[in-house]
Parts: sequence; structure tokens; C-alpha cells
Amino acid sequence: MTDLEILREVFGYDSFRGNQQEIIRQVASGKDALVLMPTGGGKSLCYQIPALMREGAGIVVSPLIALMQDQVDALRQLGVPAAFLNSSLDPSESREVAKRLSAGEIKLLYVAPERLVTESFLNFLGRLRDGHGISLFAIDEAHCVSQWGHDFRPEYRMLSVLGERFPDVPRIALTATADAPTRREIVEHLSLSQAGQFVSSFDRPNIRYRIKLKNDAKRQLERFLESEHPDDSGIVYCLSRRKVDETAAWLKSKGWNALPYHAGMDTESRNANQMRFLREEVIIMVATVAFGMGIDKPNVRFVAHLDLPKSMEAYYQETGRAGRDGLPADAWMVYGLSDVVSMRQMLQSGEAAEERKRVEMQKLEALLGFCESTDCRHQGILRYFGEAHPGNCGHCDNCLHPAQTWDASREAQMALSCVYRTGQRFGAAHLIDVLLGKSTPRMTQFGHDRISTFGIGKDLDRIQWSSVFRQLVAGGFLDVDIEGHGGLRLAEASRPILRGEKPVLMRRDATFEKGKRLRGQDLREGYTEAKNDPLWVLLKAKRLELAKEQGVPPYVIFHDSTLLEIMNHRPQTLPELGRLNGVGQSKLARYGDEFLKVLEDYANR
Repeated sequence: MTDLEILREVFGYDSFRGNQQEIIRQVASGKDALVLMPTGGGKSLCYQIPALMREGAGIVVSPLIALMQDQVDALRQLGVPAAFLNSSLDPSESREVAKRLSAGEIKLLYVAPERLVTESFLNFLGRLRDGHGISLFAIDEAHCVSQWGHDFRPEYRMLSVLGERFPDVPRIALTATADAPTRREIVEHLSLSQAGQFVSSFDRPNIRYRIKLKNDAKRQLERFLESEHPDDSGIVYCLSRRKVDETAAWLKSKGWNALPYHAGMDTESRNANQMRFLREEVIIMVATVAFGMGIDKPNVRFVAHLDLPKSMEAYYQETGRAGRDGLPADAWMVYGLSDVVSMRQMLQSGEAAEERKRVEMQKLEALLGFCESTDCRHQGILRYFGEAHPGNCGHCDNCLHPAQTWDASREAQMALSCVYRTGQRFGAAHLIDVLLGKSTPRMTQFGHDRISTFGIGKDLDRIQWSSVFRQLVAGGFLDVDIEGHGGLRLAEASRPILRGEKPVLMRRDATFEKGKRLRGQDLREGYTEAKNDPLWVLLKAKRLELAKEQGVPPYVIFHDSTLLEIMNHRPQTLPELGRLNGVGQSKLARYGDEFLKVLEDYANR
């Protein structure tokens, strides 16, 4: 049968979407392909149809047991002989699958990468090729090959063996999310330099993106669910296992059908909850990022984040689990400064190499820039992945309810000029030091204390300048050299700003400005997160030491709210410290140097 006949007769569709047919014909003709297509775009058909067109069995590498089960169940419903091999099968079941495969009774076999790269299984595939044949190798979730990605699986890097041992079998690698560096890693580590590359639009026009500042996150979530999704299935993502359990229990106490999911649960309970989510209509899954990759539930009507993800890739992939059926869906998130502090602390305290930590921190900064941006959310996502968007979407939060802004034209010119004057190879931290006029040995080494932009930006503090640089990156005015050392470079779009021909408006609520107090619930949430932060412990210890010396209660030195501001803003000079709430001139003079020393020692340890 032809590809169109299989599409109609087996899958029940009258026409292909996007570049599906081009991809199918590439693989069916025996050529390799790399496919980047958004979740819900129809990636599975790109290898399922050529597998049915060619002789032999198609071998599909899939990282998740649940995904294998779903795909096989769906194919069997269509009358396609399919099976899987994974740890959920006992030895006799595995032998039966292998027997049927050798007899030519199976057209699609799903297998985990850990099993596929074993010598015994590769030998079995060799015998299969020489018997009834192998039609193709499909490598799903190919972004798992990237060590910079959020789903890195080391076994994926061993899959280059397929091209080496089976050079005549076409390979197709597929993923729903990969920035330019990740795409290059996929090509390099899977030996796909000769493969045709098919990049579909990353736009998910049916998803409405909304991002808010935290102000009692649970109540905000409850209002969102009550007003917009009272009878829908959805996913609520939290950063920690403890928060998953607490949020699921709280939602359940409010009458919602909510289930927890995280890696700390026993396997049986976790699998049971996942199965209920997949099989039942109105379920809210409260989960860490351990849940979701490859989840094939089409009618997820919302994805809510109560904490920041690690990167734009993670945000895009997690929100992409909503609306796979193409119907309207919501991506809703709340975030606050405490999230930023927690995520940065988590990244810095991890065991990854320093180079990887640096890349992960840059990815987090890109996500923060996206959150702070006043641009259309769809434009921001596509810009990050190197794709242009024709215009405003008209239905994200920034399009529907434009944020309060301030004229940052002058500050943008300062920042861009500083990038240029320093040679377009330094990161934001160094550039901010230049703008603030901070004299350091590094500054002298490069002669940056003698350039025209040194010290011209003292009207803003470090927190505010960080936001300016993030928003310039998110707006496409600066490029980040992620593969180098994180240096910032001028983008073509920066020229009219530097010439004063284009005004720059930036989001006003992106930072907590001088004199603006945290609202009560923001402060409570920040305080809860702070209690687990090592810097918080050090600041409290210093406060207690000073209090004991003077025989006064610790709160007389500084209130907890002031310590929280010190931790969040991390001032480096007495004037910066003096701008924080609760730090008067007298206390600044008496205690300022002591607390700055704590911050300096913490940063240098």
C-alpha cells in the first residue's frame, strides 16, 4: 500500500499534516531523518507508516515503559501487530515476543535504550535482519542524547552503534523540543550528519500561555481551576516531592480528584496513579518533572506550574503536554523571587561539572527573561528556538492584558553599549559590574575600568540590571553564546536601539523595586523556601551573634523580612544594602559590613 492508503485505511485520516508525508517518503526510501515536531504534531506516524510500507520489523527506541504500553495498545486497536520488550515482562513473556518477532509476526517493536545497546540484543537484531528483516530504527525522544538537556540518558549516546552495525537500515530520530546546540548534539552523537532534517513549527497556537507573580499560589491555583477547568484533566507541576504531596492532599481536601506522582513514591503506587490519569477522564496529576515525558493523553486541558521549571526547553516540553488533540488548552504558571533563589541554589549545589552548571544557569536566565518579557508569549517561545512568529497571538496574557511597563530605552542603550565596549564576549555578571563601576582585579585585567560605560549605571541595582539583560536576551536584542562561556553578543535587532531609533519598554513587575514591600503571602512563601537555604542559616547565625553581643532579641537587629530581602537581593555594597527595607542608616553603619562579609564569604566558598 502507498503511504496515503495506509494513512486512510489503518489510521483513518484523509490527509497528512505539515511535512509528515515528506518525512515518511524519506524514510520509506531507505534514507535517515531527524525530525523536530511539536507535541501533538503527529511524530509517531512518521515512523509507523514507513515501517508498514517496508519489509521487516520496525524497532522503536523509547525511554518510558508507560509510553511503550500506550503506543502498543493503540496500534493493536488499529490492527497493527506490535509488541514491546521491557522490564515489565517476565522471562517467558519476553521469549514469546522474541519468538514472534523472529517469525515475522510483529511489525513494530518498542524497546528501551538500555536493552537495545546490550551485545546480546544487538546480536539478536543481527539475526533478525538476516531473517525477516528490519524495516527501520526509530529513536524517539532523541533530545535525551544531550548532556545539557533536562532528560539526559547516557544510553542514548550509545545508539550510534545502530548506524555502525546496520548501515543499510534507515534511522529516524524524533523529538518535540531541541534548541540549536541540542540539535547539533543529536546529529553528532547519533551519527546523523547525512540525515535529512525536518523542522516543523514549534508554535502551539491552541495553547494559551499565562504567567503571574505568586500571591498565595494555592489559592491562585484554586481560582484558576474553579473558573476555567472545573471538569477537566490536567497536570500541576511542583519542584519538590514534599510540595507535590502537600498540594495533592490540599486539592483533594477541596474536592478535586487529585493524585500525586514523584520518584520518591513506591513503583506500584506511582504506576497506579499514572494509569488512572491515562485512563480516567477528570483527573488532576500533581507531579514533579519525573512525570510526563511521552505521556500520550490527548485531552489534557491544562498544565499548571507552581514553581519555575529549569529551562525554556523544560517549560516548552511540560506545557506541551496540554492540548495534544489540538483543542484549546491552558499553560498557567505562577513564580516569585523565592523560586529563583531556590532554583539557583539547586543548580549550584548539584554534583554536575562546572561547565554544565554554567549552561543550566544560562538556560534558567533565559526562562526568567521569558517570564519578565512584555512580548507575546508565542513570539518569545519561537524566538528562543530560532523561529520567527508572524505577529501577536492575541490570546496569551501579554496580548490580552499588557503588563505595566517602564521606558528602559536609556538603560537598554547602556547595556548594549557595555556589551559592545567590552568586546561582546562577557556574561551579564561582569557587564553589570562594569555598569555599577565595581573595581576588581578582573576589571583592571581587561581594562574595563577605563571604558566609557564604567560606572554609568548606578541608578539601578544589580537585581534590576539582571532583569534588563534578561529582557534584552528574551527580546532578541542580545544573543547568548551557550556553547562558549556564556558571553553576550549584539543581535542585529539591537542596532536601532543603539541609534536611539527604537524605544524599549520593559516589564515593571519583573523586580522588586526600592521601597516596594513584598506582599504578605509573597513573604510567607519566600520565608518557607528560605528556611532550607544555607545562606539563610548563615544570615540568621550572624544576627544571633550580634544580638548576643548586645544582649537584645535577634529581631532587634533585623526582622526576618529584612534577612529575606538580603538573601534575595544579595547586595555587594553598603549603598545597595541600604536600599533594602528595614535597613536604616544607623543599622547600616553598625551592621552593614558584618552582613556584607557573610554574603562575600558565601559567594567565594
